[in-house]
Amino acid sequence: MEPGRRIETALDRAVAYAEAPGAPPLLAEALRYAVFPGGHRIRPRLCLSVARACGDDDPAGSEAAAAAIELLHCASLVHDDLPCFDDAPMRRQKPAVHVAFGEPIAVLTGDALIVLAFETVARAAGRRPGRLVRLVGLLGRAAGSPSGIAAGQAWESEAHISLSDYQQAKTGALFAAATVAGAAAAGAEPEPWRRLGECLGEAYQVADDLRDVACRQEEIGKPAGRDATLGRPNAAALLGTDGAMARLSRLTREAVASIPACPGAAGLTAEIEAQARLFLPASLRAVVA
Repeated sequence: MEPGRRIETALDRAVAYAEAPGAPPLLAEALRYAVFPGGHRIRPRLCLSVARACGDDDPAGSEAAAAAIELLHCASLVHDDLPCFDDAPMRRQKPAVHVAFGEPIAVLTGDALIVLAFETVARAAGRRPGRLVRLVGLLGRAAGSPSGIAAGQAWESEAHISLSDYQQAKTGALFAAATVAGAAAAGAEPEPWRRLGECLGEAYQVADDLRDVACRQEEIGKPAGRDATLGRPNAAALLGTDGAMARLSRLTREAVASIPACPGAAGLTAEIEAQARLFLPASLRAVVA
């Protein structure tokens, strides 16, 4: 089955579990609204790609890990858009969850998606329970503190922000989780894969900073210019467009160089090089080296 179909099927199965009879109707509706339709599903695709490069001996386990990564990502978007953070009215070309369902349901939707991520990997671990403990630890590190997505959100409330620390937590944590979880789900040692995720996460954040500075809302599916409005760090603003583009190219090269020895290394290299250009909207791809 094609990776995109595997991801959507796994996500549908996970969300359906949370929609079971007895769930509050508004919460159930908001959960599906927050997950579907998705964006490019970059993080779960990366998770499946690493699992495939490592042999993918348990497809159900790798699909559950990929779905869990995307559920955490969707949760972070719901929380990120709230009025107490970005106060963003749009996400993925439609009203943000708090606009469509109200703030209380949006907060609970994000919370429920985080829990659902862990439930999803737990339900898939029946055939290989020994991998569950490792996956839960990896997902927990990506979600919480000191260096997960919760920490990344919290850095925005600090008086002084390190751009590197902020980007590694806010964006890099889930990219690193995608690579290490993909390896762990396939029975490989996960930590050698962390650097690949960190490089790709930082590259994606630089690309997102460029989108925020250079693109219109219609092109990126969310309000543009928010970093300047909210006074947040932005690589394009700090380095200039040319400097940010150079950094993006360097990070992509570093990501490829960091791929550990594995049966599918050549295929994974080609896939990362092709996908890196898709981090950017079409209007900026032509200038990427």
